[in-house]
Amino acid sequence: MKVVIKMTKREEAKALPILLRHSPGTILANRTYIISPEAVSALRKGGIQFDELSRDADPAVGGGTLTGERI
Repeated sequence: MKVVIKMTKREEAKALPILLRHSPGTILANRTYIISPEAVSALRKGGIQFDELSRDADPAVGGGTLTGERI
């Protein structure tokens, strides 16, 4: 599962050390990140404030279609 979050510039500065230790996440534009649920927990424990934009369940576990699979 992956989680998409967005945070302010100030919170991002506090979050980067935590993210670098806990997640091989993806950085998108405008301080938006795709990270693991474990990294989300670490940010919350660190007192970092962010908006959770989306949670994406693992298709293999959820029984949905796979990326690139025809429907």
